Amino acid sequence: MLELSIKSLLAYLVGALIGSLLVGRVRGVDIRTLGSGNAGGTNALRTQGPAFAAAVIAIDFGKALLAVGVLPKLVLPMVGIAASVDREWLAVACAVAVVVGHVYPVWYEFRGGKGAATLIGAVAVLSPAALLPVLGVWLVCVMLTGYVGLSTILGAVTLPVWYAVMRPESTALVSFGVVMALFVAFTHRSNIQRMWIGNENRARRLWLLRPR
Repeated sequence: MLELSIKSLLAYLVGALIGSLLVGRVRGVDIRTLGSGNAGGTNALRTQGPAFAAAVIAIDFGKALLAVGVLPKLVLPMVGIAASVDREWLAVACAVAVVVGHVYPVWYEFRGGKGAATLIGAVAVLSPAALLPVLGVWLVCVMLTGYVGLSTILGAVTLPVWYAVMRPESTALVSFGVVMALFVAFTHRSNIQRMWIGNENRARRLWLLRPR
């Protein structure tokens, strides 16, 4: 259990390094004071432009690759590799921890992003084949509605469905999909509220099938 605990904690701390705030420090801006006030890629794009947003997404995606793809395999001093720890469950624990760290970063007063890019990075390591349906649902939804938040929620919901159909033998992955779908819906609760009252912004450049 020591290995599981230490590596999950390290994954959380890696997740707590927020791309938009790191890039924003270089630029001299804090996007939590701009736009929607969220420290994620969408707000970065709306308030700072595509180059800034691309750098943010690269960092948030990359830290998940590190936390899920590299960290579980490391032999840490005084920790080692525990034979009793299931490798798949360890990777899933690190995946959950890095996403939670992104949303609630200890370095930034627990005010982070909503976890989408970091989740995609984690999925890219755990099960690359799941990216196609997840991103496909996201793209279709954003083209039809223009709502990035709704598209992200539906894309996340696709994850446990895909695991249940394609990897039903993996309790770890199915559990991961369910937990992440619920967590993403929770982190987007303000988007849901704004959509309900009709105040949610639409990404008009992505809303390709909007009424003319």
